[in-house]
Amino acid sequence: MPDFPAATPRARVRVPLRFHDGYSVDTELVTFHGLTDGQEHVAVVLGDPAPGTTPLVRLHSECLTGDVFGSARCDCGPQLREAVERIAERGGVLLYLRQEGRGIGLYNKLDAYALQDQGLDTYAANTALGLPEDARDYTAAAQMLTALGISSLDLLSNNPDKADQLRGLGIDVHDRVPTGVFTTPHNVRYLRAKVLQTQHTLPLGQLTELHAG
Repeated sequence: MPDFPAATPRARVRVPLRFHDGYSVDTELVTFHGLTDGQEHVAVVLGDPAPGTTPLVRLHSECLTGDVFGSARCDCGPQLREAVERIAERGGVLLYLRQEGRGIGLYNKLDAYALQDQGLDTYAANTALGLPEDARDYTAAAQMLTALGISSLDLLSNNPDKADQLRGLGIDVHDRVPTGVFTTPHNVRYLRAKVLQTQHTLPLGQLTELHAG
């Protein structure tokens, strides 16, 4: 039995998604009662896994600047777009988690951006503000998956901490599937820091060459 309180589905609603590049897909959005952190996280159910197969799941932390405004300072928007299509093709769930700025909030994230403009990397900027490098906790994500009847999954992520936390919460992460690499002249330092500081599975050699250029 999981060592966290049970959550239950609150509502399910069909929502067609339309992306700026023309890709579209029909989804079911699920909300929940009883999430431990009290946030309004949403599960985006995409496709239907074939019998006997493992669903593909992504934990996507909300990023207003990247997901909505198309900021080139991160890779969040392209990762979200890629994840929706890949999960829809195979069948699974995208958990859209209200964890702006790796859990520090929008205003603090923008304060950290200002420090990054002065030369700090994304993790050092958080520390300079007296904040955690990564404040995210995935207990609510495990609650959501359990409420949806998902106890075993393949995780679409470059971040080993997400897989480690889910496993520690009793979710069987069978495989961690890397996302694509979405570089811009504005996010290479950010992506390189993720590799060096938190062991994200991104091609460090390629990122180092881009950063040097």
